Amino acid sequence: MGRAFEFRKARKMKRWSAMSKAFTRIGKDIVMAVKEGGPDPDANSRLRAVIQNAKAVNMPKDNVERAIKRATDKSQGDFKEVLFEGYAPHGIAILVETATDNNTRTVANIRSYFNKCDGSLGTSGSVSFMFDHVCNFRIQAEGMDMEELELELIDFGVEEIFEDEDGVLIYAPFESFGAIQNYLEENTIEILSSGFERIPQVTKSLTEEQVADVEKLLEKIEEDDDVQNVYHTMDEGE
Repeated sequence: MGRAFEFRKARKMKRWSAMSKAFTRIGKDIVMAVKEGGPDPDANSRLRAVIQNAKAVNMPKDNVERAIKRATDKSQGDFKEVLFEGYAPHGIAILVETATDNNTRTVANIRSYFNKCDGSLGTSGSVSFMFDHVCNFRIQAEGMDMEELELELIDFGVEEIFEDEDGVLIYAPFESFGAIQNYLEENTIEILSSGFERIPQVTKSLTEEQVADVEKLLEKIEEDDDVQNVYHTMDEGE
């Protein structure tokens, strides 16, 4: 198995398995998708993908429909995607993906978390080069010929395909998302969920005490309502 498999396994066993913020994150994703491509999922591939993700975390259909309706209201502000880069204690690189309607507030909050936890907020490009930006798709495993699927998708740049208890996972470069989504839909392969992740190219092992220092910062960042995802280079192990 490759890095994507190990990364997915580690994340699943850690805090990201908790879905406490999932509805909030998806609600923002819906607003951004509707603002970008309109409220009709049939004509808006980004919105289709978000609705699939909503189903994957058991977000009620009424919640999804309300979010779409709210997004079409002219008084609804838009969310801007902003990436923050910095270092936690002990040389651990951190990437923070946010969706914010008030960048001034978000910048101030993220900077304060780094400062309070002996980290440092960096400039654009200071740590992002340490991560591979990838897309992923989860599809049903039942009735799927893995070898045939891998051969079909290799032309789209797919780097890893593997099966776990929840289905088949497909990993490819970030820019391959649209082409793979089109292929799966055209071949009536049900997409259970999809998205983007940033996989660290190299991870760093820390002592138990050092891990606690980094965890303190990660927890503060993740609790912020503007934060969508947090990635880091700390080795999470088993």
